[in-house]
Amino acid sequence: MNAKLLLVLGASILALSLGGNVQGQQTPAPYVRVAEIEIDPAQLDSYKAAAKQVIETSVGTEPGVLALYAVAEKDNPARVIVFEMYADLEAYKAHLETEHFKTYKAVTLNMVKSLKLADTIPIALSSKPKQ
Repeated sequence: MNAKLLLVLGASILALSLGGNVQGQQTPAPYVRVAEIEIDPAQLDSYKAAAKQVIETSVGTEPGVLALYAVAEKDNPARVIVFEMYADLEAYKAHLETEHFKTYKAVTLNMVKSLKLADTIPIALSSKPKQ
């Protein structure tokens, strides 16, 4: 599965979780990033635990974090794609300054073989209302 397909999958999952139609609202567009991360295969389980912890804490405690999804390629589980959505650029910057994110970066520093970050422009974000 390639990165573009994973991005589409992440966006689809995000749309389903937001609980409303973002199109047509007068609010500014969210800040969306995609991270492509290559993990040392020998440390993959430790990385997954650290990623799960920072994602759960970030979404649970930071109001500006709208969604964080981490997925691994089926044929290459050491290749991780993270879909990040923040209320705005300031929310993203605030996220980088949290203790839980700084801990994640320190813990995973020697696990990450490469990191590529891509800023994106949201085209269409939509979801079904929560029931």
